[in-house]
Amino acid sequence: MEHYSKTINSLIEELTRLPGLGVKTATRLAFHIINMPKEHVKSLSEAMVTAREKVKYCNECYTITDEEVCPICRSSKRNHKVIMVVEEPKDLVAYEKTGQYDGVYHVLHGVVNPQLGISPADIKVRELLKRLEGDVDEVILATGSTTEGEATAMILSKYIKPSGINVTRIASGVPVGGDLEYVDEVTLMRALEGRVRM
Repeated sequence: MEHYSKTINSLIEELTRLPGLGVKTATRLAFHIINMPKEHVKSLSEAMVTAREKVKYCNECYTITDEEVCPICRSSKRNHKVIMVVEEPKDLVAYEKTGQYDGVYHVLHGVVNPQLGISPADIKVRELLKRLEGDVDEVILATGSTTEGEATAMILSKYIKPSGINVTRIASGVPVGGDLEYVDEVTLMRALEGRVRM
């Protein structure tokens, strides 16, 4: 038995298509949208349609943007000889928030995962190798520390090293405030390997 009208059920159903939204959260959002002022709902829907129509990949780094080349790649203040390779656009944003990196990026849009049938050809590896034909001094591999992220970093390293470009891997380790007894062995090993002089 349906508890709501066809229109409300349709809205709830569409919202459940969003990642991480179950029926309860979708229902709560649906009623929030229904109670919003009409002009807010209209601007929300227009923003979604516009984003879907205009957002595309940057022609250089493959992050998402509404321009041919993103602001980071266009910037003359960035060091274009250092490229940090990340899995997704959200990873780029995380590094940008630190304010400590002045190079440019390359977004893979995934990681190699043989179990899911994802090979280097299925992510932006070919595009990265093409970029490396230019004037590049260093490639920083900043994929995640998951098994797939580590495997992707190893594969990229094997592709890049023959070119003579310096290949580095981000250090990973114990999170601030983390209790050592709860940290896994791989993380502890990487923390030890990535130690710096004090």
